[in-house]
Amino acid sequence: MVKFGSRKEAVLTPAGTEKYLFTWPVRVFYEDTDAGGVVYYANYLRFMERARTEWLRKLGFEHASFEREHGALFIVRAVDVKYIRPACLDDELQVTATPTGRSAYQILLSQDVLRQNEKLTRANVSIACVDSASFKPKMLPPALIAKLEELE
Repeated sequence: MVKFGSRKEAVLTPAGTEKYLFTWPVRVFYEDTDAGGVVYYANYLRFMERARTEWLRKLGFEHASFEREHGALFIVRAVDVKYIRPACLDDELQVTATPTGRSAYQILLSQDVLRQNEKLTRANVSIACVDSASFKPKMLPPALIAKLEELE
């Protein structure tokens, strides 16, 4: 992982395929598609939200307990999405979450949506930690920073 301000993509293996820190499976349902059977563009963001949520849960930071214990929430601060190829009804997708940087108040992630090994969508996402009462920026808790440092 790199500190905030650096732009680092997912780590490449010697064979040139990307190595992801966390992957979450998603099946495309009818409700995810438009009239043509193609995933509606905004639903890729929903898939990525699920992967980020499950990644944080795997790290030991489930949303409800995070708010109770730290008085904080995560909000999406910025998203830069590139749509490469469409996903379709019944596709089995893998949605990734790979941290690429952080500051005292936010985490940067690279997220891809894949069908088998084919990249369909790529996004760079910034999630900010805010106080759950005031919604003002709040420093990442030391326990979370320690977990993120273990991943570096």
